[in-house]
Amino acid sequence: MYNDRINTWRKMTKLDEALDKKPTKSDVTQMAELRIRNLQCFAELQSYNDTGKFLYKHPLLKDKSEFNELAKLFRTDSSEFLHRHKNVLDNIKRYKSYLKRNDRQDRRASDRANLRRHQECERMFKMVMEQYSDKAHGQEENERGS
Repeated sequence: MYNDRINTWRKMTKLDEALDKKPTKSDVTQMAELRIRNLQCFAELQSYNDTGKFLYKHPLLKDKSEFNELAKLFRTDSSEFLHRHKNVLDNIKRYKSYLKRNDRQDRRASDRANLRRHQECERMFKMVMEQYSDKAHGQEENERGS
C-alpha cells in the first residue's frame, strides 16, 4: 500500500510537468485517476494507523476484505461457510458465558473485546447470507418464469 502511494505520487509529479507544458485530455484523466488512487492509499494507511483495520476500498485491498472472502466461500463452498458461521455462533455463546463467570474477573476486558469481535463477524455472515441468498432466490424465480 505504501509503495503504491509512492509510485502514484512519482507518476503524478512526472505527469504534472507534462500538463504544465502541453495538457492533453488523456493526461488530465490519468492525473485524476492517479490522484484518486493516491488518496485511497492515504485513507487506507490512515485508517490502519488509527484503528488497525483497512477500509478495503483501494483496488489492491478491495478483493481481500473479509466480506468478499465470505461471499466467495458462500458461493463456492456453502458447507464450509456454514461450518465457519457455526463456529462464530459458538464463540459468541462462549464469551457471553465467560462474562457471567466469577473466576474470569481478570479477563473481562479481553472477553468483552472477543465477544464484540465475534458479534461483528456474525453481522458480516448475516450480510453475506442476506445479499447472496436474495440473488440466488431471484435467479431461481427468473429461471422458473422463463
